Amino acid sequence: MAYVIIDLFSRFVVGWMVATKECKHLAAQLFAETIARHGVVPGLQVHSDRGSAMKSDTLAQLLDTLGASRSFSRPRVSNDNPFSEAQFKTLKYQPDYPGRFASVLHARAWLEDFFDWHNERHHHAGLALFTPADVFHGRVAEVAALRQAALDAAYHAHPERFPNGQPRARLPPDAVHINPIFTEAVEVTVLPAIEDRVTPMMTALAS
Repeated sequence: MAYVIIDLFSRFVVGWMVATKECKHLAAQLFAETIARHGVVPGLQVHSDRGSAMKSDTLAQLLDTLGASRSFSRPRVSNDNPFSEAQFKTLKYQPDYPGRFASVLHARAWLEDFFDWHNERHHHAGLALFTPADVFHGRVAEVAALRQAALDAAYHAHPERFPNGQPRARLPPDAVHINPIFTEAVEVTVLPAIEDRVTPMMTALAS
């Protein structure tokens, strides 16, 4: 059983745990340690599947104490937690994914390497090919400037290769939502770093 907590805005895996079974106390422990480690302010929203550990009173009481609110995927609706589902698909499609783990220690060792790659070196399609760490740690402007300099140099050297004009470096989305409902136009503020966000959101999945 793998518990994984993702920062929704950056897709950065902020906490994870491998256990032999689903357990509400372990889930609560993981959230407590993860929130303490990253210093998330009250106002956090946690979206999760409907597993027993995620819906337990133990976790509910902990999150309430920490000033966090909860939301859940709808029953039998697979795309209500798309970010966690996509991350697990990425995990299971890795060339060295073993399919079955020989032991808990084997699973932990493999996942440790995977999450290090995912956070630090995975150029995420949903983040304009920035890494989760770039977005989570507020490095987007710095990396974008380097990319733009490379694009500018390529354009000035061979403008004929760019029929649509001078290219611009793409940026990650300004805002990310799960199942957003808008009844009127909403002004969106760019929030590049987790410490600057008023209402950070995590999504969690146990598989």
